[in-house]
Amino acid sequence: MAELQRITLRDPSSALTATFVPGAGMIGTSLADDGVEFLGQRRGLDAYVTAGKTMGIPILYPWANRLSGTEYTVDATFVDLAGAPRVRTDPHGAPMHGVLAAYPGWQITEQSANTVVATLDYRTPELLTAFPFPHVLTQRVTLAERTLTIATTVDPVADRVPLCFGYHPYFTIPDVPRDEWELSTPTMRHLPVDDRGLPTGAHDPWAAESAPLGDRVLDDGFDEVPTGSVFALSGGDRRIEVRFEQGYPAAQLFAPAADALVAIEPMTAPTDALRRGGYRVAAAEPVTARFSIRIF
Repeated sequence: MAELQRITLRDPSSALTATFVPGAGMIGTSLADDGVEFLGQRRGLDAYVTAGKTMGIPILYPWANRLSGTEYTVDATFVDLAGAPRVRTDPHGAPMHGVLAAYPGWQITEQSANTVVATLDYRTPELLTAFPFPHVLTQRVTLAERTLTIATTVDPVADRVPLCFGYHPYFTIPDVPRDEWELSTPTMRHLPVDDRGLPTGAHDPWAAESAPLGDRVLDDGFDEVPTGSVFALSGGDRRIEVRFEQGYPAAQLFAPAADALVAIEPMTAPTDALRRGGYRVAAAEPVTARFSIRIF
């Protein structure tokens, strides 16, 4: 694989650093405190670039997680994803994680020691085949006061743009066994999934809790996540807080049995919303969603 530019941000007030790779989909590959890594690396950047295998902090765009079929309709626009460029599917054939995995088209428009802004022109035929809604997509990433903040703006060019995207940050607590981690979640609504990872249509209340992760395995969806909600993963004297600051009313929690990591995924709409509806749109003006990650 050709060498890719890495941009490392440095917190002015601490030893925290964050690294992003614009040429590989603007993925975040590291969030480290004096060299101690807090992002799950899984198969690494090479596997993300060559096969779309997620790690670190990838954007899932224009839809997060799975769709229940290859067709969807927005207003009067019908889209068939079968054979569309850059669409990957899971083992059941479900379109997965959108089309921007490792996409090389991000352009850096602003950069400082602790901030980077990257823009993507979502108007190319390759991208519009799967999501025919022209717009400009911007990520502003800032590292300050031990907090990494990612603000994502969708600026429509003409038509309304459905907002169904999300992020899939993988977290780990270094040097603490997985079964000693504690996961804290806010009050929200649980959306059970079937054996294909798709929402069943059922829902039930989820009370705020802090509980040991133990040997739990999670791949659960949620909606009705209040603005400003905080999720946390802690172990030993370390704690990671993920705050859904603005524009993320849905979430997915993923904790596989075989890996010492937990994904806390901010989502602008629940899984399969692009087919089922219930999403917001960017219409006459830009819309920004923002989440942050604080390391203690």
